[in-house]
Amino acid sequence: MTCLMPMPGRAAELAPCATRAVDTPTGIPEGWPKTVNVPMAWSGSQFKHESEYILTLSELDVQEAEKALQSFKTLGLDGDCVSRDNFPLPTLGSRLDQVRQDIHQGKGFGVIRGLDPQNYSVEDLTVLYLGIQSYIASCHGRQDRKGNMLVHIVADNSSNLKAGHHRHSTSPITFHNEEAGDIVSWLTRNTAVSGGKCIIASAYTVYNVLAASRPDMIRTLSRSDWPFALPRFQCRPVLFHHDGRVMMNFGRVALTGNAVHPRSSNLLPVTPRQMEALDSIENIAKATQLEISTQPGDMHFINNLTVLHRRGGFVNGEAASERRHLVRMRLRDNELGWNLPVDLRREWSDAFNKDAPKVWHIEPMPDGFFPLSPDTLDWTAYVTGSTGLDRPAVQRAWTEPPALTGLVPRSDQNLVWRSSFGVVVPSYASAAACAASLPYGQLFTLQYLLYRFRRLHYLLT
Repeated sequence: MTCLMPMPGRAAELAPCATRAVDTPTGIPEGWPKTVNVPMAWSGSQFKHESEYILTLSELDVQEAEKALQSFKTLGLDGDCVSRDNFPLPTLGSRLDQVRQDIHQGKGFGVIRGLDPQNYSVEDLTVLYLGIQSYIASCHGRQDRKGNMLVHIVADNSSNLKAGHHRHSTSPITFHNEEAGDIVSWLTRNTAVSGGKCIIASAYTVYNVLAASRPDMIRTLSRSDWPFALPRFQCRPVLFHHDGRVMMNFGRVALTGNAVHPRSSNLLPVTPRQMEALDSIENIAKATQLEISTQPGDMHFINNLTVLHRRGGFVNGEAASERRHLVRMRLRDNELGWNLPVDLRREWSDAFNKDAPKVWHIEPMPDGFFPLSPDTLDWTAYVTGSTGLDRPAVQRAWTEPPALTGLVPRSDQNLVWRSSFGVVVPSYASAAACAASLPYGQLFTLQYLLYRFRRLHYLLT
């Protein structure tokens, strides 16, 4: 199985939006399981000790990972070229393979603990993360239209837009899935002074509870008339039964909107019955959730199709080490990755297209580098294929950040970093950079100086 799958046409995607027929049967849909009896159907209370889901690295494991890091750096490759082929973990690798199997076929999540971020430069820590991660999944996914591969989740109240966005707020958020990726992974660089726990719940347990007590909700969730507005307009189910598996994929904001993502009046609203179904998911998930106290250096991996996640509210401190900072990635494994429902394939295809531009920012960047909104927000733009440039400037100003236009690399360039000597250097290279990386020279020295000048310019402006 490859990272990409065939996609549906636009007409097929819009067809379910035309009508919202009343479904009179009350039982679960025909052919769906009455209960899902697999290890992924768990309740948080069944885990008596964190060793059941946390792989704690020993001192020898850490030394083996550090040796692999040094070996990789001698190759002179770009940091994003790390793989299990050039990041050898002869002893730890077999245990990471067990985590990989567990995420796809076991309980659906795992944590790897034992690295101390204070012992490494940001560049080396990122390569360690990617190197260990390569034993869990083989494909990295783009997370937005700019091709960002690393998304930094940090508190930021510098604007109302950021303060209200899930990525930058300090408030608790509801259970959800990411819009793409079989696996969601994040590296914890720093934790908050208090709060900010990782909270997860089994979508299979939610399914089993609803199938037993409210089978009509299963039917509601499985219908194709849910009007998603993010990352694009699409009517599709929240709950799928495909290739013998039950899968869930949704986000409440994509269906109801909020202050940061206001829902266009052109879009269909969710019905009272659909809102009841969303509330049912949230209530059951909270009743069966597992709270994980995160430590700096933790690497989390969750199955994005069967495990829901959310974050508790938190309070940061004054010191940098007391300010919560996660680095998120979306992943897929080309061997164990699941066959996807047609309705999800476009997002996965956009994310895992190897020929699409990819950008690796190993540090948080200013406005304009990490878009907080999608390209199109309304039905008209989606149906017509509009780029949004014909909309009033106030509606599209965020796509053209002032003072940054011209400083952002062109969309057809791959911004990566050189890890060999522990410095950050934007290398404007083609997608073949991994196959033929160049050694350091005057060109990269000039690029490094230019990069630092630009960073200083961003900070001053």
